[in-house]
Amino acid sequence: MALEGTILPPTELARATRALPFWLSLGLIPLAWVTALYGGWTVILLPLTTWYLFTLLDAVVGLNLDNADLSATESDLFWYRLVTLIWVPAQFLTLFGLVWYVPQAEHLSGFERFMVFFGVGVITGTVGINYSHELMHQKNRLERFLADALLAMVLYSHFRSEHLLVHHRYVATPRDTVTARYNEGFHRFYPRVLRESLISAFRAEKAMLARKGLPWTDRGNPFFKYWGLQLSCLVLALLLGGWSGLLLFLVQAGVAIWQLELVNYIEHYGLTRKHLGDGRYEHVQPRHSWNAAHKASNWLLINLQRHSDHHYKPDRRFPVLQNYGADAAPQLPHGYPVMTMAAMCPPVWRRIMNPRVRKWRAMYYPEITDWTPYNKHTTPLPR
Repeated sequence: MALEGTILPPTELARATRALPFWLSLGLIPLAWVTALYGGWTVILLPLTTWYLFTLLDAVVGLNLDNADLSATESDLFWYRLVTLIWVPAQFLTLFGLVWYVPQAEHLSGFERFMVFFGVGVITGTVGINYSHELMHQKNRLERFLADALLAMVLYSHFRSEHLLVHHRYVATPRDTVTARYNEGFHRFYPRVLRESLISAFRAEKAMLARKGLPWTDRGNPFFKYWGLQLSCLVLALLLGGWSGLLLFLVQAGVAIWQLELVNYIEHYGLTRKHLGDGRYEHVQPRHSWNAAHKASNWLLINLQRHSDHHYKPDRRFPVLQNYGADAAPQLPHGYPVMTMAAMCPPVWRRIMNPRVRKWRAMYYPEITDWTPYNKHTTPLPR
C-alpha cells in the first residue's frame, strides 16, 4: 500500500531515504555553476565545501560504526547505485558546459577563471574519480564504461589498469607503486607515482596480453580505448572553448589527479605485508589499509574510508562495505579531507602518522626488527 501523497511505495521510499546522505555530492554541481556565473569570492566555494564543510560535518555528526546487511539485493541498493550513474552525465555537462562558458565570460578575470576550474578539479577528483573507482570494480559493461568516461575527463584513464591489475594484487608491498613508504613525503611520492603508475599499468596490460600469446598492439589492449577517450575530451574542450578552454580543462585535470593521489598516499602509508621469502608476501589483511569511520566524509566519498573491506571484497558495492574497529584495522584520527590537507605538509604528516605506523608495527609484527627493506621503494618489475 503506497503512502498517501507519495509516488514511491513505503519500502522503496525508505530505501531512497536511507541513501539520501550519499546524494549530497550532487549539490556540488550547481555550486560549480554559481562560481562561474557570479565569480568574485564565490570561486572558493567548491574547495571550501569539499574540504572544510564536510570536515565540520564530521565533527558534528560523528562516526558511523554500523554495518549494512550483507544480504542486501541489487534492488535494495538501487538508490545508492543511481547516484554514481547520475554523476557521470552531470559531470560531463558541467565540465564541458563551463569549458564553453568561462572563456567568454567577461565578468571573470583570468584568476577567477583559473579558480573556477581549480574548484571543478576538486570535485572531478574527489567525487568523479572516486565514483569511477566504484564503477570500475563492477562486472557489467555499462558501469565499467562510465568509469572509463570519468577517468578520460581528467586524463587519467590508465588508473583503471593500474588499480585493478597492480594495486589490488601488490598493495602494501614494494611492487605497488601507490603504496606510500614510511617517511616518504607526498612531495616525493607524487612525482614518483605520476611516472611509475603509467609504466606499471602499461606493463600489466602488456603482460596479460602476452599470456594469451598476443602483442601489446592487439586491439584488446585497453590503452587504445584510453587514448581515444582522452583525445576526444581534449578535442571537445578545444572546439568548445578554444585554446583558453583547453588550458582550463587541463587545469581541472591536473587538480583532479592531485586529489586522487593525495587519497592514494594516505590509504596505505607505511603499512606493509610481511615478506615470506622467495618474493612472496602474506595475504592482504584488514590491517594493511588505513580506515576512517567519520560519517560525513564517508557520505562524500561513498564509504571509501572503509578501505580494508574494499580490499577484502573489491566488487562489493559501497553501501555494504563493512566497518573494522581498531582491534582489526588501523584507524586514522580524522577523515580523508583533514588527512589530505595534513599530507601536503610533510612535517605535520610525519608528526601525526609516524608514531601510529610504529605502533602498528609493534602490534602486528613484533618479530620484525629491521624494517629497512620495507621502507624502500622499488619500481615494479615487468610482468
